[in-house]
Amino acid sequence: MVVTFGFLSPARGPMLHSQCCPEGDRASVSIITHPGRNLGFHMDTFLSETLSSCDHHHMEAGNDTQISEFLLLGLSKEAELKPLIFGLFLSMYLITVFGNLLIILAVSSDSHLHTPMYFFLSNLSFVDICFTSTTIPKMLVNIQTQSKAITYEGCITQMYFFMLFVVLDTFLLTVMAYDRLVAICYPLHYPVTMSPVLCALLLLVSWIMSALNYLLQSLMLLWLSFCTDLEIPHFFCEIKQVVQLGCSDTILNDTVMCFSAVLLGGGSLAGILYSYCKIVSSICGISSAQGKYKAFSTCASHLSIVSLFYCISLGVYLSSAATHSSHSSATASVMYTVLTPMLNPFIYSLRNKEIKKALKRFFGMAAAKGLIVLGLKNLM
Repeated sequence: MVVTFGFLSPARGPMLHSQCCPEGDRASVSIITHPGRNLGFHMDTFLSETLSSCDHHHMEAGNDTQISEFLLLGLSKEAELKPLIFGLFLSMYLITVFGNLLIILAVSSDSHLHTPMYFFLSNLSFVDICFTSTTIPKMLVNIQTQSKAITYEGCITQMYFFMLFVVLDTFLLTVMAYDRLVAICYPLHYPVTMSPVLCALLLLVSWIMSALNYLLQSLMLLWLSFCTDLEIPHFFCEIKQVVQLGCSDTILNDTVMCFSAVLLGGGSLAGILYSYCKIVSSICGISSAQGKYKAFSTCASHLSIVSLFYCISLGVYLSSAATHSSHSSATASVMYTVLTPMLNPFIYSLRNKEIKKALKRFFGMAAAKGLIVLGLKNLM
């Protein structure tokens, strides 16, 4: 405590000035009065108020200190359930990666599938692999090492790439709906309209819009200050949960999140609904039942994936809004973070004859190459 006395002329009244030092635990108090006046005017009260304000200043400064890590609480606190969760999520992750890789290999290896629809499908499979790879491996590592920690930089990076691939998923589903619209409603113009240049441009725009949007939101998170409670009731760094941990004003973050969700998610859904309204109208205009079935079968797989993705996402949002429980929200989010990417390859491979044929040819060629290699080894 540093006390400084000063004197003014008798014409001026007493003045008190206090200052909290930003560093250390020192408080500086300056008392300026005039000669002959008594210095005992509530000195104790003034000094106690000064020290109290300094303590409050240091408490607030402590809340704004740089944090190094968050704690991911995961899906369950029960230790006996963690081996089961680890095995379940590891299996689902491997199935997701293997299934989507098969789709990519089938499309790339078969020249019959070098069309706009399968071009976007292979990109969707790639995005689904990246989508699950941003969250599940870290969760599995935390379970295996019995650690809940994720670094501040790692959390921001995970959030950015997770939301990037979520929005890319919606954009690709919208572009695929437009592709089906052109193929069914304007079949004669399809080769010209869906040219390779346009397909590449649509993909590039989807990447750029997703990247810029969530780069903005990630940079806005860097301005937030966090308190001592750094526990995230989730198995990954979900942006809404992280923003709720902020001590500073989060109104701007919440506004940007809502605006981007309505603009990007709602806009994509509106585009898909418009495309399928036109598709249904065009199919109803086909006279033969066989023609209707053939037209509908070309978009049945895509419609199944769109329904699965949006119904599950809407269900997760409504369940979290109704229960206000972070644990139930984390459990429900498993449906769209893991289940949807895992089911996409099955939906396309089981309902699509061309994918089935391509996979058979791929495995047949792989088996033939394997036999040739074995034969050459035996000869040598």
